[in-house]
Amino acid sequence: GRAVPHGGFANEGKPGFSQKALRFVRGNLFIPDPRRGWNAYALAAVEKLLAQGATFDAVLTSSPPHSTQLIGLELQRKHGLRWLADLRDPWTDIYYTKDLHRTAAAAWLDARYESQVLRGADAVLVTSPETERLFRRKLPDLAKGKIVVLPNGYDEPDFQGISAPPTDCLRITHTGTITARYRIEELLRAVVACAAAYPAVPLRLRFVGQVDEGVRGQVAAAGLSPVTEFLPFVPHQESVAYLLSSSALLMGIPDVALNKGILPGKVFEYLAARKPVLCVGPAGSDADKLLRETGAGQALPYDDYDLMRRTLDGLAQQWLRSPNLDLPAEAGAARYSRQAQAAQLAELVRAGSRTKRG
Repeated sequence: GRAVPHGGFANEGKPGFSQKALRFVRGNLFIPDPRRGWNAYALAAVEKLLAQGATFDAVLTSSPPHSTQLIGLELQRKHGLRWLADLRDPWTDIYYTKDLHRTAAAAWLDARYESQVLRGADAVLVTSPETERLFRRKLPDLAKGKIVVLPNGYDEPDFQGISAPPTDCLRITHTGTITARYRIEELLRAVVACAAAYPAVPLRLRFVGQVDEGVRGQVAAAGLSPVTEFLPFVPHQESVAYLLSSSALLMGIPDVALNKGILPGKVFEYLAARKPVLCVGPAGSDADKLLRETGAGQALPYDDYDLMRRTLDGLAQQWLRSPNLDLPAEAGAARYSRQAQAAQLAELVRAGSRTKRG
């Protein structure tokens, strides 16, 4: 089958000389990124539609890859089209930028593109409040209301299956990619201690997706290999089934710069699954605030073993009373359905149309 795409270099180990050389080429000859070559085809397609008399309420460009935003920039400059720039990730501040080994000239050009997009777009969509704050620190004169927080979400039909938490164990599941940067060592240590303190609660771990050797080594070093299951990437609906057949869910925020604004798409699917969420990451982050707001959990800072232990002990005690740890249906995830997000996006487009007609 086809390889599963990864963000940044999440699927790569320590780079060798050839990998570093390729990253240097990518970071300095292809700005903002190697996908820029596709822009000419997209622009030609839009030009053809316009020549045929097509009209548009707005142009939406979504990234990464951030080179896509240059399509919107060109169309707005040439045709005056209303333009919504949707940035699902930060641009020049994304954590893997340092791995591109950019020269000062390349970094300057990338930052110039970023500024042109942020200033030129009629509206800028971001996934988290921290990303909005990041962009406003760079360009404090941006108009109020220009940046709109539109988080990722989940598809409601995907979660119409029946939740089936196991009755024979307390199973904690992680789906997606996880590397040593996610720093779950202390959580693993807390799992070991919790299992020893509650022998009547069989604790199990399950990783579905890409797990790097560093994390596998941490699991082995903690002595958890006998109770841990590693599964490869599976089709999305199977992944959802694994969520629904869990007691609790594990997610992590990588220990990288500016990580308080990282709000992974998986957190919304975790919320839709209505399971307690163990989130290893910084306190006060957008993920922390979201989990607290919805009652699904809180961030467990990387080195806060005591909080991790208390959280796991609480789940174990609850499991002894009932192995179904599911959260109530009114826990607050509905506002993050993709249907709700699409309605908000449609209103942004309509607002621009009303302005043009007025």
